[in-house]
Amino acid sequence: MSASEACAQFAPQAHAPRSVTPHETDRPQQPDAPSEAAPDTGDVPETAPARATRRVRTAPGSVASGGRIGAISVSGNDRIETSTILSYMVSRPGDSFSQDELDRSLRTLYATGLFKDVTLSRSGDILRVHVTENPVVNRIVFEGNHAAKDEDLRKVISLRPRAVFSAEQTATDRQKLLEVYAQKARYGATVTPETVKLAHNRVDVVFRIVEGPQTLIRKITFVGNQTFSEARLAGVVSSKETAWYRFFSSADEYNPERLRYDSELLRRFYLSNGFVDFQIVNATGELSPDRKSFYVTYTIKEGPRYRLGKIDIRSSLRHVPALALRKYIEVYPNQWYDGTEIQKNANRMEENIQAEGTPFAVVRPSIARNPEKRVVNLLFDVSEGPRNYAERIDINGNTITRDTVIRRQLPMAEGDPYPMSYKKYTRQTLQDLGYFSSVDVTQSQGSAPDRSNVAINVVEKPTGEFSLGGGYSTDVGILGNVGLKQHNLLGSGIDAGISGTVGYYQKQIDASVTDPFFLNRNLVVGMDIFYINNNYQTYQNYSEGRYGATFRMGYAITEHLSQSWTYSAIGRHVGNTWDDVSIYVDQQNGHSFLSQLGTTLVYDTRDNRLYPHKGYVIRLGGDFAGLGGNEKYVRGKIDAAYTVPLDDLTGNHDWTLDFKGGAGYMADWGNGRHDIIDNFYLGGSNLRGFLDGGVGPRSVAQSLYAPDGGYSPGYNRRNQEDLLGGRFIYTASMTLNFPMPFAADMGIRGRYFVDAGSLSSLRVRNRYTNAATAGDYYTRVSGNTATPRVSTGVGFSWKSPFGLLNIDLGVPLHKSHNDRTQLLRFGFGQQF
Repeated sequence: MSASEACAQFAPQAHAPRSVTPHETDRPQQPDAPSEAAPDTGDVPETAPARATRRVRTAPGSVASGGRIGAISVSGNDRIETSTILSYMVSRPGDSFSQDELDRSLRTLYATGLFKDVTLSRSGDILRVHVTENPVVNRIVFEGNHAAKDEDLRKVISLRPRAVFSAEQTATDRQKLLEVYAQKARYGATVTPETVKLAHNRVDVVFRIVEGPQTLIRKITFVGNQTFSEARLAGVVSSKETAWYRFFSSADEYNPERLRYDSELLRRFYLSNGFVDFQIVNATGELSPDRKSFYVTYTIKEGPRYRLGKIDIRSSLRHVPALALRKYIEVYPNQWYDGTEIQKNANRMEENIQAEGTPFAVVRPSIARNPEKRVVNLLFDVSEGPRNYAERIDINGNTITRDTVIRRQLPMAEGDPYPMSYKKYTRQTLQDLGYFSSVDVTQSQGSAPDRSNVAINVVEKPTGEFSLGGGYSTDVGILGNVGLKQHNLLGSGIDAGISGTVGYYQKQIDASVTDPFFLNRNLVVGMDIFYINNNYQTYQNYSEGRYGATFRMGYAITEHLSQSWTYSAIGRHVGNTWDDVSIYVDQQNGHSFLSQLGTTLVYDTRDNRLYPHKGYVIRLGGDFAGLGGNEKYVRGKIDAAYTVPLDDLTGNHDWTLDFKGGAGYMADWGNGRHDIIDNFYLGGSNLRGFLDGGVGPRSVAQSLYAPDGGYSPGYNRRNQEDLLGGRFIYTASMTLNFPMPFAADMGIRGRYFVDAGSLSSLRVRNRYTNAATAGDYYTRVSGNTATPRVSTGVGFSWKSPFGLLNIDLGVPLHKSHNDRTQLLRFGFGQQF
């Protein structure tokens, strides 16, 4: 017989806990505020002390006051020792038969939770105690749960197998289970505890669960907003109204904790947009009468909007004058007050001062409102904080990662200054390593008032990674990849991995190793060994294979400036050329060896490398080929990008304007091969609206006619158009990034772009453009002009659950008559 067939509800008994039965109040009340969204308690059994207070159970006429207790007799106990029961009682042999003490003894016995029933009676001078023990829990079963796993539910309840069963504890556990389902937005859930009686006074406890549907957010309303629309504020909060396309998201599930989090998001948003006096009056979630959805309301008080007025610095440091610190001010008068940015500015100023030799410097921003002018005067107060030194640094919990790997990340060593800001920096820099699931930094008093012992407690996590992936792009077609990486090899901090990619037009395998602190210095050293085979048959008339190794080295010069060096030794092979390709491609057939030294200098002030909101980056790079091998050239390239936030114009953090530009040139020296695979190419990702390499010099297809104009069926015709690349390239681009209406919370970003650029200066081994002297090698070349090509279009990016999807629709506005265009360009795929 199954547990579900044998279950019997708790039956109401005199002086015993009532049964916990299903009731309408199993479901929660309508919450008035985020903190009041917990479910109701439903029918809860009366507690044992309360029953004992009401009356003492006795045998009729058997207990009478007066006289003294000669002895205490205990009966009915099976598992519990008599001495244990006597130790719980207040009454003792020799005490008088006092009704008050008998009441207290009864309450004490019930409070232990060991007994279902207790009876006191008197026989002469003997006090008789008869107990009925609570059963022992044999096992705990959950039935009907799908949204929550058994192991997750077991974690929240207190009942355990082999423990004494308690109806009161069961009622408490039922409430905890309802709270679990409330956190999953299932406010219609019911939980009914039942018992199955077994032999030897044991029971199985069964929690019957009816989960019910999710209670989603039907409507989000803002009251009191005047400057920003409801649609704008809806984009700020993390809670979202339910919609058909949110099947991958939990943002439309009602959660009181999320309301509190959203209130903080609203506060930060208004404070960063000049509303110094902003207040959240109330944030409520109201359950609909049918208990199927919530209506969320945020009541706010914006207050006046302030701009920054006067900005001053006051310094009490002896060797740090205020005038010398003005270079660190990054905010400016008349901009909207942004509390977050001001605090970041103060933190950066403090770090710079400490790095310049004043380790205990403290920068505190303070403001003074002027409500009449609606400006906020800002003062950066620079002073010296309390002196503190790290006497001892202990690292605990690192069973794999070596101590040296952790210590080299710390901003201090033993004996160094230890200002308060170092604690947060230490925790963050260790967390950023990706080796630990948690990092805790504590300090204790050292041997002197200005000495501290620092304890760094870490919990390590797996750092290996196995990945499978797939996708599609217009560059390489359908592809799949597999990879194996270890980000903390043998606890040394070395990153090593191997990966392979197989696509319709590309095959690649790569093994790499990188030491981020070579010789325990600010030096990144790494090496890649690779094999790549590219089949360009969609837009080129040959394929290319590469195999070799690249050695890398990089280092940071300042916070924003860094430099990297590479040396590559690569064997290349060009083949699979069509029979009727141009002579310029035909001469590429065969093997070549590239020995190249390169360097790149980068100055980067962007706040985010992937999706910058403001800042700029400048890259200056150069390559020198000819340290052996067949190729001899010098190539230089400069690129720059600048991102302008449009918060002041749009009132939205997601609007930005990107400006990008670049130029490059390559010159030959010595007697190199002049292979076209080393040339610059334009089109595709660097000029949308045009095919990859579709702009610039190209060979023109020849007809069946010989160079002298006569018909010649045996003439070796070259009727394929080949993209040849060039020496000189320049590009420019402007992109307006904006949130997609009704889709920003899905991770979709839109853009409008205008691209321009050109590629010129033909670079080939031999040039055959004179029909009179070249004979059969004669090949016309077109597109060899520096005239800019221009395109415009729109696109969007979606961080979908299946990978990053990019789609761009580009339309050429100005092109050469032979340029090859591409209206739609997209890429999709991600490792998983």
